[in-house]
Amino acid sequence: MTTATSYPNPFILERADPYVTKGPDGYYYFTASYPMKSDNDPEGYDRVILRRSRSLAGLADAKEITVWKVSDTPQSHRFIWAPELHFINGIWYVFYAGSEDAGNRWAFDCHVLMCDSDDPYTGHWTEKGKFQALPEDTFSFTGFSLDMTYFEASGRSYVIWAQHNEEKISCLYLGEVKPSEPWKLISMPMLLTKPEYDWEKVRYAVNEGPAVLQHAGKILVCFSASGTGPEYCVGALEADLTSNLLCPTSWKKYDEPLLTSADLTDEYGPGHNSFTKDENGNDVFVYHARSKECFLGICGYAGNDPLYDPCRHARLHTVTWAADGMPVLR
Repeated sequence: MTTATSYPNPFILERADPYVTKGPDGYYYFTASYPMKSDNDPEGYDRVILRRSRSLAGLADAKEITVWKVSDTPQSHRFIWAPELHFINGIWYVFYAGSEDAGNRWAFDCHVLMCDSDDPYTGHWTEKGKFQALPEDTFSFTGFSLDMTYFEASGRSYVIWAQHNEEKISCLYLGEVKPSEPWKLISMPMLLTKPEYDWEKVRYAVNEGPAVLQHAGKILVCFSASGTGPEYCVGALEADLTSNLLCPTSWKKYDEPLLTSADLTDEYGPGHNSFTKDENGNDVFVYHARSKECFLGICGYAGNDPLYDPCRHARLHTVTWAADGMPVLR
């Protein structure tokens, strides 16, 4: 039985798209999108930040450092969104979204950084560049791809990312990689989910921000849907761990969201989450949401587009499990 730990929320202010992982060195690591406070903020969305702590709760007050900035490179340009830190085959990597077009910061594609050290704090980070597809794959990473995550299941390695389809709608795609070269697909992309239900199409039709949770022989992919305001919410798909994950029929999509603003008190637009485990092995839901003052328009950024305010704060909740095997995220 899970004993839920209560965390002070907001956990870390002004950090959207939060990602937490526990490294082989025993440290918890935190990264997130560095905020933008107006559409002409010269520093927002321009770097990859890290925090670390021996305890999960300690991340809230841990020193934050910048390990990489767009000013360090001629290859990537703003915006830098949704970094994730992964330890793969003995090497630290950061997966992030950024533009290769200096004249168009919206020309997103998935990119990878690699660290030359066991210590991601002191090591040197170099770019592997844009994520690579198979030669015969003329779709993947050809414009507006982002939010890549990595996971392992049944001895195989996979990535999931968001990308515009032919109709310019953000969908999620799944592909396989080798741990020795986790910046290259070794399979064709499989469409995992596209916006179908009303709750996925509020303001914008969007599926993005995938995060993987494995429990009781199942693999769940939680994803975010709709616009980035209070309509943002979390949906899910599941498959058996032993199934062929690259086969669309292995997956079941839930027709209702797992978490919406209506499920929370004074939190709005929950989403773009990750999962980690606490010191006792319990699953922890790491996500962002806006506070009440933002919802009421008294935060000081009410006139901004939701992407150009810093009001998405990182939060934590211990996951509990319902009798039907579904995670309870609130």
